[in-house]
Amino acid sequence: MADLIAADDVLLFVNAAITSTGQREFHSGAEEQGLSLGFLHRYLLVNYRDLYAATLALDINDHNAALIVRNLLVTAAEADAEQRRAEGRLIARRLELLPPQRVYALFRELRRARVNNRRTRAIMRDWLAARPDPAFDAVKYRGAVKDAVRHAHLRPDGELGPFLFAFRRPAAYTTPILETWRRAHYDQTALYALPYTVAEGFAAKHRIPRAAFLERIAPRLTRLERLRLQESARERGAGAVRADLTTMPLTRLASYVLGLSLDERARRRGELTEALRASARRTAGDQAGRWGRVVAVLDDSFSSYGSGTKRRRPLAVALACHFLLEALAADYAPLWLSGRDDALLVHPYGATPLGERVLDGLDLGPDRLVIVSDGWDNAPPGLAGEVLRVWRTRLDPGHTCGVVHLNPVYDAGGFDVRRLTPVVPTAGIRDAEDLVALTELARFAEGRTGLPELRAHLDRRVAAFLGEDT
Repeated sequence: MADLIAADDVLLFVNAAITSTGQREFHSGAEEQGLSLGFLHRYLLVNYRDLYAATLALDINDHNAALIVRNLLVTAAEADAEQRRAEGRLIARRLELLPPQRVYALFRELRRARVNNRRTRAIMRDWLAARPDPAFDAVKYRGAVKDAVRHAHLRPDGELGPFLFAFRRPAAYTTPILETWRRAHYDQTALYALPYTVAEGFAAKHRIPRAAFLERIAPRLTRLERLRLQESARERGAGAVRADLTTMPLTRLASYVLGLSLDERARRRGELTEALRASARRTAGDQAGRWGRVVAVLDDSFSSYGSGTKRRRPLAVALACHFLLEALAADYAPLWLSGRDDALLVHPYGATPLGERVLDGLDLGPDRLVIVSDGWDNAPPGLAGEVLRVWRTRLDPGHTCGVVHLNPVYDAGGFDVRRLTPVVPTAGIRDAEDLVALTELARFAEGRTGLPELRAHLDRRVAAFLGEDT
């Protein structure tokens, strides 16, 4: 029983670490989200420190990965030597995968918290030393780089020291990007050789019209910057800012599509559908077509709008899962709660009749039933859970049909993602790209396996994460 409780605690935390970013959701505010998430972090850190560190190898979101790293470093004195070695390797690997701006924000937080032990300084030193272009970072994240260098007691090589700290800077730099930055203060043409986020400030200083700026800075934009700016650039007549949608991450692409008007989606139906399918095929990889007959129950009720800070995020996950499941299945049937049959035109609307749609899905006799919903079954309340209970206990006790519930929304009041029934596994999901791995993790949530099995699963994931698998 103790093992089952421990396994349930770990899964509870993993669901939260995948879905919650401490921001406002449809049913709870940011403060409630932050307090609930903070409690779970502290609870797991104190009671299962090694498992808490091992979750860095799972598909948790960047917000929680940074919180885990921070908490492990703040409480380094509470770990023994073996734990510190294991944590150090996990932290170093996770920092390699985090966006640099997230890592620099973490370093600043450690500085504010006055965490300056030897291990923290070594981790910061090694991460900074591994950066592919320190001069680029110094220009793009100048204030954060200064704070990190000071906190780790480092001496930057070459011209980085004068660039970051000298009161009177040199009349010229030999490092190209540093010299470009210096010239951009008075030469408008120089700013177009800088990263977009830096050049944008210089463009405002020189009062360059937005359309002209976007047209000329287009070659310097990253893939995601192009996606984010494409529509505003088009409105201003900057046609050079065009993103190759077929190369975009699936969930990010789904969010972009949902941000377009219904008329725009209908007008660009062929382009958008092909882009979503191409991204889904790339995500499915060698699993494409191997899942047999799949039925998906997809939530496009009003609560799928999310919140002002996470606008349409739950619906974007459902839309991305729709295209991914289409690629994974040999035979696929999507069932949207609204009854719509045009996935490209879905929008948040109406109640959440999950029970009816689950009945419809089971009636099709699938090999797998995948439910993507926030779990607020309200038309009528509780019907979906009762349908699944009767199905699993009376009609299909042998599990001939695999059922899994993927929930993209953290329920702060329940310290978990909202579940439909205890007899069907529920896993939190933030990005559809993690769907395959999460369906494997969800089997531990059925209560039939305990801590040893979960530890073995985490050990395998940690080994693969650290490149130690054979």
